[in-house]
Amino acid sequence: MTPARRLIPPRRHLLLAAPALAAVLLAGCAVGPRYERPAFDAPTAFKEAPAADGWVPAQPGDALDRGEWWKRFGDPQLDELAARVQVSNQNIAAAVATYTQAQALVREQRAALFPTVTLDGSGRRSGAVRSNSGTSPSNSFSASLGADWSPDVWGRLRQAAGSAQAGAQASEADLASARLSAVGELVVNYLSLREADAELRLLHETIEGYERALTITRNRYEAGIAAQTDVLQAQTQLVNAQAERVALRRTRAAYEHAIAVLAGEAPAQFSIAPAAWKPTVPAVPTGVPSLLLQRRPDIAAAERAVAQANAQIGIARAAYFPNIGLSASINSSTSRVRDLFDASNMLWALGLSVAQTVFDAGAIGASVDAAKAGHEASVARYRQTVLTAFQNVEDQLTATAALAEQEGLRRTASQAADRTEQQMLNRYRAGQVSYTDVVSAQASALSSRRSLVQVQLARQAAAVGLIQALGGGWEAEWLREPSNGTAAQE
Repeated sequence: MTPARRLIPPRRHLLLAAPALAAVLLAGCAVGPRYERPAFDAPTAFKEAPAADGWVPAQPGDALDRGEWWKRFGDPQLDELAARVQVSNQNIAAAVATYTQAQALVREQRAALFPTVTLDGSGRRSGAVRSNSGTSPSNSFSASLGADWSPDVWGRLRQAAGSAQAGAQASEADLASARLSAVGELVVNYLSLREADAELRLLHETIEGYERALTITRNRYEAGIAAQTDVLQAQTQLVNAQAERVALRRTRAAYEHAIAVLAGEAPAQFSIAPAAWKPTVPAVPTGVPSLLLQRRPDIAAAERAVAQANAQIGIARAAYFPNIGLSASINSSTSRVRDLFDASNMLWALGLSVAQTVFDAGAIGASVDAAKAGHEASVARYRQTVLTAFQNVEDQLTATAALAEQEGLRRTASQAADRTEQQMLNRYRAGQVSYTDVVSAQASALSSRRSLVQVQLARQAAAVGLIQALGGGWEAEWLREPSNGTAAQE
């Protein structure tokens, strides 16, 4: 340490401190505009939702855990598949890698705020190849320590780091979107598969009934009571139902293949055994206010894109001002390694550089204008994303209400069609109606049963869509209104 102090005489300390002091004093001269979140006149309630009941606007919570909302459907196998998707889905894996890459970029940009220190060393031994003078070989060793620093006088580097940070946050929101989308797609495909199982059981029972009806018509035909056309009609009805069962099996297989890919497996190595379907429709709190949409990850990503574009304006403006660089180095050269750190063999150097663009034919101004236009475009995209989010919620609220009413009507129609089918079959046995009437009643009954099952699936899919439109789960306690009536906080 003592030789190092001798390298810099006391009278030079002020000279060394002056540039650093100037950089500190000028560090607040950031030329970028202050970022403000884009304003949006959000409604206080959804048009298609009933009046809010105990729900109030909350602080944005796009970074909060969405919760395991799929468990509301009460299917353990669905819960297991959802866990596998979040680990093995390749779209989620790609989003995780992109987020990790964005975090690394943030660290890279922040590193530019600090000095760069380099250390070099070399050694060489030289001498004559043939010599009559008896000259001995000579050694040469050198070492140098250098430092370069560009003080962030105009805030360009801080703006770049802030832009990278906003990009990382946008990538985090994209990751949340990928998870929400993948799990939502899984839930819909799984529920569709289970609905296909229910329809297959329904077709199986119907086919058994058609087989009994075919037996009845054959017996009546052989007894000379009915015409052969009755037998042909019954046979046609049976074969058509069997063909529909084959088509439905193909549809179920397609759902199973899609689930396999979502879970990150090849369809050949994946299967889901038939099981009972639970047409459970979770009760989504439709009174959630519009500001809850700020929890949507796509809106969070769009808002962070605005912050990135705002930082780019500051980066472009910084080009108007000079670039300042500071450098320092210590060099030593000697013929012996042990003398490398001897103060008498060391040379030091300090440097200050300033570079200013004098003429660029308006290139910097054009870059600033381009950055401003990019910011305006990102603001417009943000607002469009919010509007689309409101549309999604309103659409799903409309679908939820309409499908709930439709299920009741479909259930009534199915019950009536079942009674009509049974009555027509009894009247045919009594010889009161033709078999054409029976066929018509059977077709209507099967169609009504399948329509009821399909509308139940549509209600479940609408619930999934509404949950996704609201940004994920809604169980968090911070959404509830406190007892004193104040707004809930994140």
